[in-house]
Amino acid sequence: MLVLVEHVDGDVKKVTLELLTLARSLGEPAAVWAGPGYSEIAKGRLAEFGAERVYVADSADIVDYVVAPKAELLASLVASRSPAAVLVASTAEGKEVAGRLAVKTGSGVITDAVGLGEGFIADQSIFGGGVNVHSRVSKGTPIIAVRPNSTAPVPAPGAAVEEKVDVALTDAARAAKIVERVKQEKGARPELTEAAIVVSGGRGVGSGENFAIIEKLADSLGAAVGASRAATDAGWYPHAFQVGQTGKTVSPQLYIAAGISGAIQHRAGMQTSKTIVVINKDPEAPIFAIADFGIVGDLNQVVPQLTEEIAKRE
Repeated sequence: MLVLVEHVDGDVKKVTLELLTLARSLGEPAAVWAGPGYSEIAKGRLAEFGAERVYVADSADIVDYVVAPKAELLASLVASRSPAAVLVASTAEGKEVAGRLAVKTGSGVITDAVGLGEGFIADQSIFGGGVNVHSRVSKGTPIIAVRPNSTAPVPAPGAAVEEKVDVALTDAARAAKIVERVKQEKGARPELTEAAIVVSGGRGVGSGENFAIIEKLADSLGAAVGASRAATDAGWYPHAFQVGQTGKTVSPQLYIAAGISGAIQHRAGMQTSKTIVVINKDPEAPIFAIADFGIVGDLNQVVPQLTEEIAKRE
């Protein structure tokens, strides 16, 4: 099974370790490294989570052009190696790679999978989270984009036998060239879509200044901060941190929703979280319907108390 490696500056991203873990349960994982930056450290990381083989295409051309080169690289490997399936991260870029690869190989594609079982039957949450379905690709090589944080990464040693591969890019793949990269300064908090714990605030927070208590709770847990659409539309928190159908989709091990009513738009972006804790003063708030644990109370009192209790355990 081919797994497209997500990496930044040579560091393997957590979602890749999740994909390797998932692939290992269904076959023999083979990692595909696209672009420069491959090293012994990266090889060791991939081996740690079960990669039996690593196909390395370290040409700068692959990352100098937008998306298409990765699809051509994978298409070449599908043709020459005949994998049982191809797994990619269900990110904006990953889904575009999956779609392009499906066209090139005449295969079916599934996006936003949150689970994968025998026969490559994928679990999906669709229609704004209103329906859970099982899907299976019926034509060609299954191409499946898996939502980050839907699988817990579990180490299991693999051989990680390295094999250099080359791909001759077509003119079509060179149609859109990247002319500049601007590095975004990374804060101390984990990336929202990859975080194992997310603390989100909604309309009930009351103001942008009050988001400080959400941030303090998140920092005490080593979590990312999210926000509902109501909070971002009000200008209380940047839109980049919006969780929901029109924002980002998260699936952490723990999701804490403070002052969020639970409109379907928000639930669609977080309801696959493993454990959901809700803090809301309205006992009839719809979000309680999907909560594993609920606290009926004023978040301005509950959240600081929760933060203090966590601090006592450090």
